[in-house]
Amino acid sequence: MGTGTVKHRRSVLVVRPGNPLRGEVGEGGQAGLPGDKSLSHRAALLAAMADGESQVENLLVAGVTLPLLDGLAALGVPWSLEGNCLRVQGRSLEWEAPITAEEAVHINCGNSATTLRLLAGALAAWNRHVVLDGSAGLRRRPMKRIVAPLQQMGVDIQATDGCAPLHIRPSLHPLRALDYTLPVASAQVKSCLLLAALAADGPTTLHEPGPSRDHTERMLRSMGASVESFGGSGASSASLAGVRQWSVRIEPVHALTPLRLVLPGDISAATFLIVAALITPGSEVLLRGVGLNQTRTGVLDALAQMGADLEITPQGDRHGEPVGDIRARHSALGGAQVGGDLVVRMIDEFPAFAVAAAYSRERTVVLGAEELRHKESDRISDLCQELRKLGVRITETADGFVVDGSGDLEGGVVQSHGDHRLAMALGVAGLAARSEVRVEGAEMVTESFPAFESVLQGLGGEVQAEAL
Repeated sequence: MGTGTVKHRRSVLVVRPGNPLRGEVGEGGQAGLPGDKSLSHRAALLAAMADGESQVENLLVAGVTLPLLDGLAALGVPWSLEGNCLRVQGRSLEWEAPITAEEAVHINCGNSATTLRLLAGALAAWNRHVVLDGSAGLRRRPMKRIVAPLQQMGVDIQATDGCAPLHIRPSLHPLRALDYTLPVASAQVKSCLLLAALAADGPTTLHEPGPSRDHTERMLRSMGASVESFGGSGASSASLAGVRQWSVRIEPVHALTPLRLVLPGDISAATFLIVAALITPGSEVLLRGVGLNQTRTGVLDALAQMGADLEITPQGDRHGEPVGDIRARHSALGGAQVGGDLVVRMIDEFPAFAVAAAYSRERTVVLGAEELRHKESDRISDLCQELRKLGVRITETADGFVVDGSGDLEGGVVQSHGDHRLAMALGVAGLAARSEVRVEGAEMVTESFPAFESVLQGLGGEVQAEAL
């Protein structure tokens, strides 16, 4: 086992414009696309819940995933990591009523809400006494959405003013099955409840108003769980807008088959490189082995609305997840209107998308994206504030923003606000700006894309991190 705590050393990312980006980016390694973040969390945790040893290759090894591995170690789950290949000896899923009071295990989830929310569901299924906590930023993120339904299932869980730390105590009775409608489509909330439902006393059915990512369902099916999705699962991206309710039904299980899989490249990380190529004159970039799950590819549809020159080549499925290659070329971008289900399908890509909108020559409107205010930062307010420093005409609204693209950006000094995606988006913005862009707080990039700087350098970008 190893240590999962990432120590951030303050740095500034200096980006100088002028060079076209050209080349190919594969998967993994120090100069490749990182493994999918969402799948990495789920694979590590479900491997711990399986009956036997699992092996997961191309795991994202970064600030958002290492706290989960530390948490598993604290819970007595053996694991080892060689490069980005993870091996986990699962603890199985046998629910047991507590015989004696046990001391709480304290787990620091760092800055990762995914770690905290998914662990809460797994710990409910395991019936463990745990306190889940994290960074100051994580303590500001809302947790009532998981606490209320878990309490309905009989979980003894308490939040602190609706947020972390969460206190979970073991129960004398098995969890109750649930029929529950999520007020907002959320893959993290849904996944938390699905994990808890593995140990319920009957089938659990969850309903959502939109198509949140379905990685947990797919992975659980591959491990032998009975999971039925209806109301849109398997639909093409073109038909997603017609689906008004999405539901999933899961049966309790006593054992999960161990995992043997290679994770695809992260579509969210890929988006920064795609936008970089679209806005930088003379650029053409090929990204290989990218996850193309339809619940995650909304940003490709939104960029297509803007006239982006994208070539997507499917390469089949990998352990139930569609994978393919994406070629992006410099494009004269137009405007777009993004709302409804499309927002859910690109919720993590808006910082990069806003940069593409800024480099267009038309108006782009984003609405129905209030959820962005509850990410690692307030991604509506902070994004608008920083892009204005680069000369972008962007107007903040209650649930989104409006960008009047000018075709180019100024240089300047901007802040990451402790948000890894905001840091990378602002760095990408500098690749085609009139002058140098300096991103302060750039150390946050290591939360999800540790090789971001070296990948851009390998494509020809003049990018350098300077330690403070």
